Amino acid sequence: MKMAAPTASKAASLGCNNKPSFPELDFRSGARVEELNKLIQEFTKHDQREYDDQRALEIHTAKDFIFSMLGMVQKLDQKLPVANEYLLLSGGVREGVVDLDLDELNVYARGTDYDMDFTLLVPALKLHDRNQPVTLDMRHSALCHSWLSLRLFDEGTISKWKDCCTVVDHINGATNYFFSPTKVADWFYESISIVLSEIQKKPQRGMPKVEKVEKNGTIISIILGVGSSRMLYDIVPVVSFKGWPAVAQSWLMENHFWDGKITEEEVISGFYLVPACSYKGTKDNEWRLSFARSEVQLKKCISSSLMQAYQACKAIIIKLLSRPKAISPYHLRSMMLWACDRLPANYLAQEDYAAHFLLGLIDDLQHCLVNKMCPNYFIPQCNMLEHLSEETVMLHARKLSSVRSDPAEHLRTAIEHVKAANRLTLELQRRGSTTSIPSPQSDGGDPNQPDDRLAKKLQQLVTENPGKSISVFINPDDVTRPHFRIDDKFF
Repeated sequence: MKMAAPTASKAASLGCNNKPSFPELDFRSGARVEELNKLIQEFTKHDQREYDDQRALEIHTAKDFIFSMLGMVQKLDQKLPVANEYLLLSGGVREGVVDLDLDELNVYARGTDYDMDFTLLVPALKLHDRNQPVTLDMRHSALCHSWLSLRLFDEGTISKWKDCCTVVDHINGATNYFFSPTKVADWFYESISIVLSEIQKKPQRGMPKVEKVEKNGTIISIILGVGSSRMLYDIVPVVSFKGWPAVAQSWLMENHFWDGKITEEEVISGFYLVPACSYKGTKDNEWRLSFARSEVQLKKCISSSLMQAYQACKAIIIKLLSRPKAISPYHLRSMMLWACDRLPANYLAQEDYAAHFLLGLIDDLQHCLVNKMCPNYFIPQCNMLEHLSEETVMLHARKLSSVRSDPAEHLRTAIEHVKAANRLTLELQRRGSTTSIPSPQSDGGDPNQPDDRLAKKLQQLVTENPGKSISVFINPDDVTRPHFRIDDKFF
């Protein structure tokens, strides 16, 4: 029997030619995409707080205190470079700002222990005079890791740092000194402790209160109380290089999402060795390659909607996948960078696609776990998950499956957590409001002190640059005039 073609009204009701009238849904969970987008926006609003002039001034006061302290550490035994260049990153080591997944990190929580967190990379050694690719001694290490022989440096440097090295005697009678991340961290912690002890013997008006100083593996964590604010600084001793490591040279030959947006010179301006060894490495000798300086540049090329999805995804997984330790926020960041290379730029630039990006990041993470494969973005031959057991990866994959089945509920939980942290912060601020630091102008009019204009400028910088990374340049012999860069802006 021949059937008549459907009428126009019937065709419309079947959704044959027109856009469907029902809302866009996530196939796996049935969640409305519009609702997920709203939840991500709400999370972002509570996660990125605006600071008033007082808070901006407190941030600046804490930063100056840390830099002054490091200037005094340099003067103790002249080990640190006289004119040093620090990289200050918003977010602590626990937030995955750098690739430092250390077992020894103590658990601190925003709201309970601190209000803001930063990571400060402090070069103990610098190799900044080379134009060719830097070749490192990777014979004894896993990929992405290296030992560092002081043969690369002059006799004066070797003499200064001998006590922070492991010594290897060769058959031919030569002695090789390998820079030890654990011994350097021990020296750094001891030096900081001595300086802080001296500073606290002569407290000055408006000086931050040192609430906690702890050594977490090779990281020194300091929590400062300034007025009504508590700031966590994770200070990391590093080795700083200009140029690019030979082991990552092939990465430059590939096409990348940042091509044409920033120059190759900006991306490969330098790298670090950070004090972390591989799963089976020798802790006393092995450093990990870090591309934190490059990542600051690449971040400028990532759309705001993708960054919002990343931050929300990070908040969901950071607690869910914390035990047993397997996945860090840095793994998620690497997956995001790979996604930027894989997907069209105009797709990733869509402002209302944050929900799609969040679901995609969860899918990517689950895929990496099931296949036990997460390539380092800069050195793809390095698989950052290869050491995990089958039992661990399957446990975490199942946990992620529960997130993927109900992403809206997990987003609501993340929102409640960040709201609770903010409430704790506000409550502590109210309690401490009577002890907030005085206006610098009431402090005798010292010309070296910041004034209200600086506070307003800092407040503007903080609100205009949420989550961005800051490079800091300072001479320890003149701590009164630091200048710093937020991404590509100088102040």
